[in-house]
Amino acid sequence: MSLYSIVMDDDENALQALPKPQRFQVMVFLSLMWSTVFCVAIGSWAYWGELVIGHLAVALGVAITGLTFRAVKTVENTAIKQ
Repeated sequence: MSLYSIVMDDDENALQALPKPQRFQVMVFLSLMWSTVFCVAIGSWAYWGELVIGHLAVALGVAITGLTFRAVKTVENTAIKQ
């Protein structure tokens, strides 16, 4: 499995446990979040010359993405046990 598929392919990543419409909604949310992260990172660097804000934005994006995937995995595991 490629790194791209682990994150971007909703049939192979942790979101596969969700129904298709919910997968779409989560992927749209994550894409908007990542667009915002990169805009903040590039904007802060261009305006202030500070890379700290950009690094914090990327780290926050990675954390939110990881927590989203983990929450779906937890729900999936709970549903399987019942």
